[in-house]
Amino acid sequence: MWTVPLTDHPTYDHVRFKRVFTTDGTRHEVVVVDLHKLLICADRDDTDYVLKPVDDWHTGKVRGIREFLDPSNERVPQMPYVTISKRRAPGVAGWLGMAHEGVVAFRNGQHRARYLAWAGALWLPVEVHEREAPLLRELCGAGETGRESVQVAPR
Repeated sequence: MWTVPLTDHPTYDHVRFKRVFTTDGTRHEVVVVDLHKLLICADRDDTDYVLKPVDDWHTGKVRGIREFLDPSNERVPQMPYVTISKRRAPGVAGWLGMAHEGVVAFRNGQHRARYLAWAGALWLPVEVHEREAPLLRELCGAGETGRESVQVAPR
């Protein structure tokens, strides 16, 4: 279980997450990411649905996600599940194949991630296939500071 601190949420100061893939041999890993970097990469995804900022959501959507993530609930939500790839960056360097940028697509959890960024989360655990985990760490990894901010609680 992972506990993510929130600095700007009006109702609670943290949320909890559990893994999406829990059985042995699933070939997925948890990567602690810098939430800002993750959302920059997600905003580049032109093949999937990208959400508006939280302030533009209707009140029912905000209330629903707030209640869903409330740490006082007995049910612990799953962490976001993402994929990541690289593409050529815009401009001459990208055209020449010398510059690349990351593109993240959410398979599940985009509302959670964007809401938590709005609520002041800096770091977030996400699940990704093991072959994509090194690229996700390289482009969006939280580093040492994230490991201090996101605490792994014993089961």
